[in-house]
Amino acid sequence: MKIKTMRKRMVSFSPIGLTDIVLLLLIFFLLTSSFVIQPGIKVKLPKAASGQVDDSNQIFVTIVSENHVYVNQKQLAVSELGSLLKTLLLEDPQKVVVIRADKNLALQVLIRVVDIAKLAGAEKFIIATEQV
Repeated sequence: MKIKTMRKRMVSFSPIGLTDIVLLLLIFFLLTSSFVIQPGIKVKLPKAASGQVDDSNQIFVTIVSENHVYVNQKQLAVSELGSLLKTLLLEDPQKVVVIRADKNLALQVLIRVVDIAKLAGAEKFIIATEQV
C-alpha cells in the first residue's frame, strides 16, 4: 500500500543563501584586514637585522634609479641635488640626511649622492633599511 503525499521534493538548488554568506565573508575580511599604505615613492629597501627609527630633523633623499632622485618627495635632477641640499642645510646644519636607495641600484650611484651631500655641507648620514 503506497501513500501519496501532496508535497513534492524540491529538485532545484537556490544559491541565494550561499550568496549571502559569501557577501558577509567578503565584508568581514575587508573590514578586518589592515592595509599598510606607505605614502610617497615606492623603493625596495635592503634588509638589516638591526635598525633604529629616528624621527629627528631629517632630509630624505630617495634614489629610485640613476636619473630619478627625490628630496623630501620632490623629484629633481642629480645636478640640482647639491644646491637644494645646501639651502636645506643652511636652515639647520645639524640635519641628518637619510638616504633611501633601491636595493637593486648600483653602489656607484649611492656614493655619488653621498659625495654631493658632503659637498653641500651634510655631516650626518643614515642609510635606510627594512627590518628583517
